Amino acid sequence: MPTSEPTGEKSKRERMTAPEAMRSAMEQLVALLQCEPDSVSALKTTDEGWYADVEVVEIERVPDTTSVMASYRVQLDTEGQLMSYERIRRYTRGQIDR
Repeated sequence: MPTSEPTGEKSKRERMTAPEAMRSAMEQLVALLQCEPDSVSALKTTDEGWYADVEVVEIERVPDTTSVMASYRVQLDTEGQLMSYERIRRYTRGQIDR
C-alpha cells in the first residue's frame, strides 16, 4: 500500500513546473550575482532538469535604454537546485537583435 506525502511537500521524483523553474532560476542567480533580475527569456526542460536564460541588469544607467544587460544560461536539476551558470551575452538594454 503506497504511503501518502504530507500536504505541500513535493515528491523527490516529481518534476517542478515551468513557473517554479523560472522563479528558482532567477532567485538563485540573483543571489549569486547581486544583480537585478529582468526576465527569463528562455526555458527548456531536459532529462536532468531545466535550462533557463535569465536576463539581468549588470550596470544601471540613465536613460534606462543604455543600461548594460547580460544573459545568463542557468542549469537546474529536477528539484530546482542550481547546477551551473554562465554568461552567454552582454548588451545594452536598447539594443535590438538582428
